[in-house]
Amino acid sequence: MQKITPFLWFDDQLEDAIAFYTAIFRNTRITDVKRGPDGRAFTASFELEGQHFMGLNGGPHFKFSEAVSFFLRCTDQAEVDYFWERLLDGGTPQHCGWLKDRFGLSWQIIPDALMRHLGDPDPARAARAQQAMMGMVKIDVAEPDRAAAG
Repeated sequence: MQKITPFLWFDDQLEDAIAFYTAIFRNTRITDVKRGPDGRAFTASFELEGQHFMGLNGGPHFKFSEAVSFFLRCTDQAEVDYFWERLLDGGTPQHCGWLKDRFGLSWQIIPDALMRHLGDPDPARAARAQQAMMGMVKIDVAEPDRAAAG
C-alpha cells in the first residue's frame, strides 16, 4: 500500500471522473465507494496503472490548478496520441505537452524520447530539444529528435 495517495476534490462529479479515467487507462480498479444519504458517491478509492487515488464530492469550494499536475510518460507517439485525445475530450490543450481535462486536472503527456533529449549530456542538443518542445502544444516525438540533431 502506498503511503502517499493523491486526494482529488470534485464539486459533484466524482463518479463521472472515475468512469472517465477508468475508461482511458487499461490497468484500473475501483477499490471503494462510500455513499452519502442521497445515494451519491461521497468518497471513493480507485487505482490507475497501479497509482492509488482517493476522491471526494466536496462541493464547489476548491478547484484544481496547474500548480499540481500528473506526469504521464509515454513510450512512443501512438501512446502520446492515445492519452492526449482521450484526456483532452472536453478539456483544454495547454503548451509543452500539458492539457487540462474536463474536470480541470492538469496532465503532462510526455514521451520518453523527449526526456532523453532534455537530459542529453550535450547542452546544445538538450537546448535545441527544449526549444522545440516550447513551441508545441501536443508533443510530436519526431520534432525534438530533429531539433536535437541540429
